Amino acid sequence: MEPSPLSRSSFLRRIGMLGAGAVFSPGFSRGGTYRAEKRVRVAVIGCGSVSNMYLPHLSRSPYVELVSVCDIRPERAAAQAAKFRVPNQYPHIDQLLSGAPFDLLVNLTNMQEHGRLNRLALKAGRHVWSEKPMANTYAEGKDLLDLAEKSGLRIWGAPAVVNSPQFAFMARAIQQGKLGRVSAAHAHYGHTGPGWSAFFYEKGGGSLPDLGVYNLATLSGLLGPVKSVMAMTSIITPERKVDDKGLIRVEAEDNAMVLMDHGNGVLSHVQCGFNYFDPYGHEGKGQDRPTISLWGTEGNMALIGYDWAPLSVELARSWTEPPARFATETEGYVWEQGASVVAECLATGKEPLITARHALHVLEIIEAARASQESGRRIRLQSDFAWPLVRG
Repeated sequence: MEPSPLSRSSFLRRIGMLGAGAVFSPGFSRGGTYRAEKRVRVAVIGCGSVSNMYLPHLSRSPYVELVSVCDIRPERAAAQAAKFRVPNQYPHIDQLLSGAPFDLLVNLTNMQEHGRLNRLALKAGRHVWSEKPMANTYAEGKDLLDLAEKSGLRIWGAPAVVNSPQFAFMARAIQQGKLGRVSAAHAHYGHTGPGWSAFFYEKGGGSLPDLGVYNLATLSGLLGPVKSVMAMTSIITPERKVDDKGLIRVEAEDNAMVLMDHGNGVLSHVQCGFNYFDPYGHEGKGQDRPTISLWGTEGNMALIGYDWAPLSVELARSWTEPPARFATETEGYVWEQGASVVAECLATGKEPLITARHALHVLEIIEAARASQESGRRIRLQSDFAWPLVRG
């Protein structure tokens, strides 16, 4: 379970933000633009495609001071440093950690590197926001969380789907009993696979940690921690041609079906893969169909669009009236906002809905799905997280 909430002052003392680790600035500029009183010094490692989404969002946050960027391809770090006016750039994490001081590492590297780099950052006394997954195995992720807690640090893992107003509406509808007794849910997400890097298809990659992770976070966030998992995974396309390595052999699953038991009879299902033709493309432009559906004894509810880029929620509760749509505005939510949200948390002591224990639980679901494929058995989970995330 999550620890009891700390008071704001206690929280700030614990993470060191009442000391020299925070940058102080006046609340308002002469022009009236809001500026946070405390800003968190942020370093970004991994200056590839995902950084093109994160860096603009971080650069606009009043709680963030972008200090450094790092990439094993120095030209990418140099380009992003110039574009976003970041004063320091490094080619290696050792130089990053020993260079200009910072408070929060934002890890946007290949997923196979997340656990190793997150550990180095924690051991160096930095908080961590990690793109998904936060580690490659549940045991590695649990060790990272234990290290963070023992060191008085924080670690969080993407995705940030629980932050959307559509997720909040769905969670409250369930808590308020608008569906009656919830019985089942389904979610899906897929496309024909990324072509810019081999890591998606190598060992430690796969469609589950890259795509299914969103739906797994959403359904467990809505329906509660998963008790057990049964799954089937496969490889549909055994060879792929990718930009960075040419023709490669696919080692990780590119097709998955995951069945989850949330307890109290509630079952859910996620399918994901890199072999799904989607007329809306990888970005889902123009998507206006449900990708997540929930059923109960008195109603059903569907998320329109993808959970990482939701458009609205459709709710049906009448035998005679058509379904109605709610939560039609994003209210500022974007999938790349997670690092900015936790920077605000570090600056103010306000706790986000995103938690390390939820991310760790999702990681265990992915590991259990693969174990179920290997053994043909139902796999019981040991992790948990504080739930419900949003109360009616």
